[in-house]
This record gives sequence, C-alpha cells and structure tokens, in this order.
Amino acid sequence: MLNLIKMAFRNLGRHRRRSALSALALAVALSLLLFMAAFFKGEMRSSMEDTLRLSSGHLQVRDVDYDPDKSSVAWQYLIENPSQVAGQVAALGPVKFATPRLFASGIVSVSNDSAGVQIMGVDPASEANASYRDGLVSGEFISADDRNGILIGYPLAESLQLGIGSQLNLLVNTSEGQVDEQNFIVRGIFSTGSSTYDKGLVLLPLAKAQAFSGAGNRASIIFVMLHDREQADSVATAITGADYKVETWLEMNELLVLVNDFSNAYIMILNLIILGVTVTVIVNTMLMAVFERTREIGILSALGMKGRQIITLFLSEAALLALGGVVVGLLAGWALSAYFGSVGIYFGDMGISGMIIADRVYPYLMLEDVINLTVTAFIVTIIASYYPARLASRMEPVEALRAEK
Repeated sequence: MLNLIKMAFRNLGRHRRRSALSALALAVALSLLLFMAAFFKGEMRSSMEDTLRLSSGHLQVRDVDYDPDKSSVAWQYLIENPSQVAGQVAALGPVKFATPRLFASGIVSVSNDSAGVQIMGVDPASEANASYRDGLVSGEFISADDRNGILIGYPLAESLQLGIGSQLNLLVNTSEGQVDEQNFIVRGIFSTGSSTYDKGLVLLPLAKAQAFSGAGNRASIIFVMLHDREQADSVATAITGADYKVETWLEMNELLVLVNDFSNAYIMILNLIILGVTVTVIVNTMLMAVFERTREIGILSALGMKGRQIITLFLSEAALLALGGVVVGLLAGWALSAYFGSVGIYFGDMGISGMIIADRVYPYLMLEDVINLTVTAFIVTIIASYYPARLASRMEPVEALRAEK
C-alpha cells in the first residue's frame, strides 16, 4: 500500500500545475462552503439570541385572552397586580428574572413629522433592560419616578432629528378606547443593533405607561428569562393560574425555528451541488491521466498488477489531491470566518416580521460544520474518482500496450 501511495505522489508530480489547479478548485469550494455555513449559523444564532432577549424571552405569562398582535390595554386583557405575579414567578429556581411589561400602540410626532411606535412600559430596575441600558448611544436610562422622560431608538431619533433633551408628542390608545396625548422629553437614545426593531419602539417607566394608557395596576405580560432555556416546558408547567396562559420561546418563535431548520436543509443541498460541480475538475484530471498513461497501465497489468491495485493507485492520487485541497480550504475558510466574525458584515435594515435581525451579521464557524464539510468533500471526491480508476483497471493489457505513445 505504501508503494502505491509513493507511485501516486510521483504521478501527480508529472503535471504539477494541473494537479495544483485541481486541488485549488476543491480548496476554493471548501473555503466558500465553510464561510457560508459560518455566515448562516451566525445570522440564525444572532437572530435567536436577539429575539429572546429583546422580544419573547424564554417564557411569557399572559392573560388567557391577551392578543400580542393587538397590544390592547383594555383591562380584561391585562394581568392584575403584575409585580406580585412577577415575584412569584421569579421565586422559581430555574428563573433568572421575571418582570412585568406593558405594551400599547402609539404615535410619536415632532412638528410635521410622525411615526407609529410600540410603547413599552418597563421596570427600570429590572435586569431585563440590560440590552437597552448597555446599548445607550447617548443620554441616560429612564428612572422609575420619571414622569416626563422617554427612551427612543437611534433610527427613530435620526429620522425625526431628535437629541437628548428634545421634546416630542406621544399619542396612545387608552384602555377606554380613546386617544390621549402628552409631551415627553428624550432622556436617552439606545441602539440594540437592529434598526428595524429600534425605529419602532419607545420605552417609558412602567408606572408612567400605566397611568398614561389608563391601564392602572396592570401589565400586558410577565417577561421571563431562565438560566437554561431548555427548562422552559417544566417551568411553564409549574406556573399555575386559571386566568393565565404561559407560552414558551419555541411556541412564540415558530417562524424563527422554521427558518432555522429550512436554512440547515438549504445549506446541505447547496453544499452537495457546489462540491459536485467542483469535483468534476478532479474527475477530469483523473480521466486525462488515464488516457495519457494507457501504455503505462498496460505495462503494469502485464507485470502482474491486479485490477484492484490499479484502482487503489488512482484512488490514492485522488485522495492526495483531495487532501491538499481540503487542507488549504480549511485554512482559507477558517481565516475568512475568523476575520468577518470579528468585524461583521453590514447588511443594514433587513426587517422580517416575527424575527429580529441585526444590521451586522457575525459569521460563527462551528466545529461540527468543519468536520461535516471536510469529511463530505473528501468522500465525494473519492467516490467521483472511482469511475476513472475503474476505467483504468478494465483496460486489456494487449490493447493498452498497442496504444500510441
């Protein structure tokens, strides 16, 4: 076997440029596939994390009749005494934190400009607001007793030309079905990294949002984060109450989970297509080698080399080409993924309903993807090279010796 590998290596050295180009084709394909896998993994990973920490949480406790798409503040759809309910939920072992939030539909207006927004009333002291607090571009976070302060997203501030200390009018649909309007002062401007999300959200202290919307001591949801999101089902079962319903992150993000599964299947099919096209380069190289070395194959057969040994010889050549291409492809793919994983790839506003997608995607290369793509590239190359190897092994020695030099 070792002698066959030595012969295969020498045979590849006869046409170094052709062999190098064949290995390079596989290297380029593998590096591209690794980068694509890292890109999609990074995008879906970021989207899932952003959606959980900003929007859905791991669990949400709601009134049984509450519809999150309507953001109604009618009393019959809200949770009474939300701080008490949140405290009971937070006492459960797997729960990291639980906090009440109130949602209402509103319109921000400045001079002749206006924009529809979602008003979110939050407990300023809650750990759940870390993304907004840490994402402050300027100004300061709102306080619980602030009756005139408001926090707005950077894209909204930019479009309405607002800064710290600027005044704006905020209209809200109240619990009685009326429209109320008040003047607020911009205390802070935040950025979560998703322009689509930031431009449609304003934050008020929970007490002010309750008074402004007429909700009283009520909230739309209890936003819950766990230490381990895989415990969502067991925690949901532990939360009891005839007037409540509890939804897990999987139930609230069905679209995101579906897109994630679809992207995995799409990448798998794309991998096979690209590898299949690329491997034809190596197959053509092997076929050219077979026809160029017809007399040589005839001599080897005449000297007693069996068909399976000839097959092994040509498959060894293909394996060496694949090995060279895989090594270079791994290095190039890792370098690309590492570089863009640190600086990101800016795509801007890519809003999709039901998902929070960041403006900048950071590729994330996983060891599982590296192993799968490497093994697949190697195996596909060997399988595709079997045809020219089989063709060489079936040559009749006499006919091969008669072939022209």
